[in-house]
Amino acid sequence: MTKIDPDITIPDPIDLDRAEEERLRAAAGLTPVRTPGGEYAGFEQVGIPDRPPQTEREREIYTLDEGEMLVNMGPQHPSTHGVMRLVVKVRGEIIVDIDPVLGYLHRGIEKLCENATYTTVLTYVDPMDYLSTMHNEHAPAIAFEKLYGVKAPPRAEYIRALVVELNRIFSHGLMMGFLALDMGGLTPILYAFINRDEIVDMLSSISGQRMLFNFFRVGGVNFDTNDEFLSRLGTWRGRVLKNIEMNERMITDNEIFRARTINMGTLTGQQAIGLGVTGPNLRASGVPFDVRKAKPYSIYNELEFDVITQQGGDSYSRYLQRIAEIKQSIHLIDQIIDKMPHGPVQAQVPGIIRPRPGRAYGAVESPRGLYSVYAISDGGPNPYRFRMRDPSFISLQALPKLMPGRLVADTMAVMASLDPVMGGVDK
Repeated sequence: MTKIDPDITIPDPIDLDRAEEERLRAAAGLTPVRTPGGEYAGFEQVGIPDRPPQTEREREIYTLDEGEMLVNMGPQHPSTHGVMRLVVKVRGEIIVDIDPVLGYLHRGIEKLCENATYTTVLTYVDPMDYLSTMHNEHAPAIAFEKLYGVKAPPRAEYIRALVVELNRIFSHGLMMGFLALDMGGLTPILYAFINRDEIVDMLSSISGQRMLFNFFRVGGVNFDTNDEFLSRLGTWRGRVLKNIEMNERMITDNEIFRARTINMGTLTGQQAIGLGVTGPNLRASGVPFDVRKAKPYSIYNELEFDVITQQGGDSYSRYLQRIAEIKQSIHLIDQIIDKMPHGPVQAQVPGIIRPRPGRAYGAVESPRGLYSVYAISDGGPNPYRFRMRDPSFISLQALPKLMPGRLVADTMAVMASLDPVMGGVDK
């Protein structure tokens, strides 16, 4: 048996880390950190950056008063709807301030698009807001068609409107399920995925892909409707309202759901306009703005529909807004099928497009709001500049306005009602 010398001491790993930190700080010319002793020494400094504040907002969020502390939610938290970190300043269980920290998913898609052909750009934008990929492709297609001076055939425009409304339905349906899931309800998300999978299977029969569809083309769409797509569409249309009502019965009048969403995270119409919030989150605050009505594109000026609004502006109103818009999209799909003309689905466009020098703007109403693209051409095969406005990025800046005074447990309920997708936020 090996004998242990009693004079040998094993160094404490914490002491080793502290010594290494002091050595590195000395090498960098920084002053050593001195904290008082005790079991919880330095705990009040957890989460505070080891550098002076670089902005007024940083100074505000990282300055702690008596009894306050910082809590990190994310960037790996399952309810942050992607890779996002929330720095939450709390006093006990009450939120004092909250700051979204972005950039963990940044991929530089805009710069990639500036080094790709116009046709390839429609592939790169798919993974941004991965719950509304059809809308991701629609906006740049509109902008590029303006640059090149080409119009999609009427049948192609009807097919575009059809697939984006189907995309809107499954996106809103998942929002309802995730909102319930973030508050502890499992069953609604299972029903939401049943509806989502039906629509995705339907869209894969026309595009060839289940999630990142790559269906739009400059001057039209990649494929015409086929028998399998129309058969799946008819079957789905016959039972979709029943599925939605079944999900509604579980959520809408649920006592726990109502208690955790009514008067929670209230955003007034003036606040929403001031923050630049658009889409269902804006309309749930009583502002009747919809790009499809305000600036009609594609064939929406040929369809009959009203701009639906709610008046509460809270998380419950944002949930009700999505339900109403799902039913509205079903009504629009019925009109599209009835009015769809015969004809080609793709204009005569070369494989490599070289638009005349100029600039163009394309905007669509995505499930999360105003999604737009600004493109500049210098006459070459690639966009000279390509910029995108993602509505999730804008909606997240409402969180610091909505959360102070609420409980930590309410953070996910309010954030899920805004329905952000981090793939679009970080681009």
